[in-house]
Amino acid sequence: MARGRFWMSRRFLLGGAVAAGAVAWGGTTLARLARAPSGAKDAGRIADVDGITLTSPRPLNPPPHDTDLPWLSRGGSLNDASALSRTPVYGVVGVRSEEDVARALAFARESELKVSVAAVRHSMGGHAFDDHALVLDMLAFNKVEVDEAARTMTVQPGATWHDIQNRLHPRFAVKAMQSTDIFSVGGSISVNAHGMDHNAGALAGSLRSMRVMVPNGEVLACSRDHNADLFRHVVGGYGLFGVILSATLDIVPNAVYQTSRAIIRSQDFPGFFERELEGENGPGLFYGHLSTAPGNFLDDMIVYRYDAVAEEAPPDMPALGAPGSVWLKRLIMNLAKRGDLFQRFKWFAEKNLEPEFEACTVPRTAAMGEGEACLVSRNNPMHDSVPYLFNDLGDETDILHEYFVPRAEYNGFIDDARAILAAQELPVLNASVRVVDGEDIALSYAREPAFSLVLYINQSADEAGNAAMRKLTRDLIDLTLRHRGRFFLPYQLHYTKEQLLKSYPELPLFLANKRAYDPEELLTSTFYRTLKALAEGAPLPGPA
Repeated sequence: MARGRFWMSRRFLLGGAVAAGAVAWGGTTLARLARAPSGAKDAGRIADVDGITLTSPRPLNPPPHDTDLPWLSRGGSLNDASALSRTPVYGVVGVRSEEDVARALAFARESELKVSVAAVRHSMGGHAFDDHALVLDMLAFNKVEVDEAARTMTVQPGATWHDIQNRLHPRFAVKAMQSTDIFSVGGSISVNAHGMDHNAGALAGSLRSMRVMVPNGEVLACSRDHNADLFRHVVGGYGLFGVILSATLDIVPNAVYQTSRAIIRSQDFPGFFERELEGENGPGLFYGHLSTAPGNFLDDMIVYRYDAVAEEAPPDMPALGAPGSVWLKRLIMNLAKRGDLFQRFKWFAEKNLEPEFEACTVPRTAAMGEGEACLVSRNNPMHDSVPYLFNDLGDETDILHEYFVPRAEYNGFIDDARAILAAQELPVLNASVRVVDGEDIALSYAREPAFSLVLYINQSADEAGNAAMRKLTRDLIDLTLRHRGRFFLPYQLHYTKEQLLKSYPELPLFLANKRAYDPEELLTSTFYRTLKALAEGAPLPGPA
């Protein structure tokens, strides 16, 4: 009897130890998934595109660093948000004035160096730096001036949308910006970013004018009516035609919106957009999230809308706050990388739990007779620095994609994208739908009104992950081309020469104009060298 109790005790203790270990392991794992970044990710470099090697040898006798320039680093390397673009650079100059830009360009010309322009570095294919280049870090060049009478703001390129919103709030708001506020104005102009205001369109539509220092050091003003060709090439020109010194953009009153949500089928979105969202009677802002859960993958959609109930926010609006429940949102996002069960939970949380935590920021005294409606100002939904997307998982990374198709192609495109994404192994963490109009710039992602599919996809930060992401990217680009669309260029350099030139047949002309504005090719980036290499030998397009 005693022997039986002894063995039962051993089994009990062993089971308890296993259970305790499982709890401890689970707790440690969950803590890791919820943890904020301990530092910038750096997982090396994808150093080739379509078989072309991108790395360049270090110059044998690099020039000494000019001691009069405000260096943030001399030598070293830079990476971007992908963590897969580690690149050795000559050095980084911390720009604080126009004089810093002029002196840095002059030094580079005299020293036969190349120059790249950087800020937040959220493009994902070496767009903001190049091997052994002198890099201009624009983040401290960030002054914001507001002209309330003209309803404009004039900003230096390093200003982030986050800081601009804090400057404008509570009376005014940005007219057009990216969907989150972490980016710089200069970077947003350089990719012609778009966001939540489908009526305002991309940034080009609210950009009145710019002052640009071209590679020879001359400062030129440009707009749609003055130096219009330069304007068309700087907007969406990826920093290759000149250094933006300032930009004047439209601002709008900080309207009060009533928030609401509708859950629809993805296939019903084009009609829903025409009936409910488009035109003067539609909402001031909207965005659409597609399900990434098994069973209704890219099928169900939550449409978030913000309908104006007052033209201006009340003067007692609280200051713009930081996102809440960051650790929980980060945990849910990172768990979604671990399998179907967690993907289902993420979608359940978006549909059922998220509304319970919605922040209604306009005081109830300004409820405009809306009873218990949730009211926010225009600034609130766009004031999101997405800290929950950044994590401490150094062995993996999350990659953005965006694909634009004519609006009539939407349903067929989504159906085909669903089949491609469901048949591969990389976790799709988020899928959103955006709306853009045709853009008259030199290298436009939309030549006619389009819907876009934005994807946020996880991969391991190793060769296997890179290979899987490359294959998926090429499959999605081929699909986009079959539906008469284009892919967005700020992301990883996984496309082929054929895909690039089919999507952007005007690219050879764009590159020829680049050399006309910059004969010495002073302004460069890894991305620019990629475009050149893939477009080599391609003929200039004929007359339209």
